Amino acid sequence: MKKTLIKLSAVLFFISFVSCSNDDDSSNGGNEPLETITFSNLYAPQIGGQGQPTSGDFTKFSFSENATVTSDNWDIAFRGTTIIINGGTAIGLTDEPTRTGDAAVSIVTSTFDAVTEVPAATTFAQDGTGTYAFSEPWYDYNPTTHIISPKAGRVYVVETHDGKYAKFEILSYYQDAPANPDMTSPSRYYTFRFVYQANGETSFN
Repeated sequence: MKKTLIKLSAVLFFISFVSCSNDDDSSNGGNEPLETITFSNLYAPQIGGQGQPTSGDFTKFSFSENATVTSDNWDIAFRGTTIIINGGTAIGLTDEPTRTGDAAVSIVTSTFDAVTEVPAATTFAQDGTGTYAFSEPWYDYNPTTHIISPKAGRVYVVETHDGKYAKFEILSYYQDAPANPDMTSPSRYYTFRFVYQANGETSFN
């Protein structure tokens, strides 16, 4: 009887140990998939445009907070069709926010799901005098319909202001992301999806 109790205790101890080990793995992040988040209707108004000087506050966004922010802890910022990043130096735009971080962006020609790793460091760029990290327009403009459409196959990998990583893809420039916007559709409302890697690793898997 005593031997049976000893064996039973040993089995229970082993089960408890394995269970605790699994719980510890889970609490450390394990291999849980990263979440793809869609942010809708980020409003990015501007004053001027269409040949006139542009001005007005940029709408600043933080990937870690999944929100627009008014603090210095921003990663990218939007005004009209212009996107800037919280890294580098001032471009020379009216009302642009002060850059307090070390953010950079790499423009990848691919599909969103296919971008599973952070690109080489040499592909990242920051803003500077007269230059943009977003070195090419993120959109195509149709002069007949006057519709702005995100370029197909463009994914933007951002090193955030504090050294983490995110990838994002712009889905629409119009309020509520209509499938077929027209000239009556309210514009300067960004909808985009992103994956944020909070632990600083270089994988989006």
